Amino acid sequence: MPNSSSLTQFLLLAIPDRRELQLLHFWLFLAISLAALLANGLILSAVACDHHLHTPMGFFLLNLSLTDLGCICTTVPKAMHNSLWDIRTISYHGCAAQAFLLVFFIGTEFSLLTIMCYDRYVAICKPLHYGTLLGSRACAHMAAAAWATEFLSALLHTANTFSLPLCQGNALGQFFCEIPHILKLSCSHSGYLTEIGLIVVSVCLVFGCFVFIVFSYVQIFRAVLRIPSQQGRHKAFSMCLPHLAVLSLFVSATAFSNLKPPSISSPSPDLVVSVLYMVVPPALNPFIYSLRNQELKEAIRKMMTG
Repeated sequence: MPNSSSLTQFLLLAIPDRRELQLLHFWLFLAISLAALLANGLILSAVACDHHLHTPMGFFLLNLSLTDLGCICTTVPKAMHNSLWDIRTISYHGCAAQAFLLVFFIGTEFSLLTIMCYDRYVAICKPLHYGTLLGSRACAHMAAAAWATEFLSALLHTANTFSLPLCQGNALGQFFCEIPHILKLSCSHSGYLTEIGLIVVSVCLVFGCFVFIVFSYVQIFRAVLRIPSQQGRHKAFSMCLPHLAVLSLFVSATAFSNLKPPSISSPSPDLVVSVLYMVVPPALNPFIYSLRNQELKEAIRKMMTG
């Protein structure tokens, strides 16, 4: 059996054998990635160019679009290349880079969604302190902390995973490199336990963020229901619904991909699940956020019409 020192590439088994399905996946990936690139690119341009969107939420939305673009660009181009040219391999170093970037961008996205929840909480529950708590410097510090923390986390996970001896072959049941699938190939008990320990720490941090999000939304809904006018309640709910929708999509897709029953762990269902949680959300997020944001829609309209 090969070990990590002799491995030069991994096999991505989630890519189907039939040529018709490969071309179908190529066109599907192309359509979704173009939609994601266009939508996120429009949001980046609108937030950067329109001074009405130079707000804390606009700043965090710009960062969220960057993570969505990062997720798409990390996985989809290689999947499209493999599907088009009937290839199922990825180099060892390419796999390590892909695993690192995925952990980095996905972790940063969840951190940013947590910060955006804090933004909504302050805006609705403590509006008089909004300018103080979410000034430009505070927003920059929170965003920088999210990017830096997840960079370190991704570096630790990737370095530990790819330092393990791999003696269970080189086949991954995915169309991209993902740390849990690589761990299945390891034969090092101590190294495996180290990575499990890192994952447990990460899960505890994620759970803490999730508890904070739930607590914040409980306070938000209590504050909204105390608003006397129906118009005020509607405006407050409109501020929260896009973030809540994006957060629900992210959490549900990620949870299902990691907690799905073994009975559906075969290449075709795995490919569908992977597309649903890795490729679809980055394409949907911009549409969800622009759906109820009149300023964002107006900025995009002005930019597109000149």
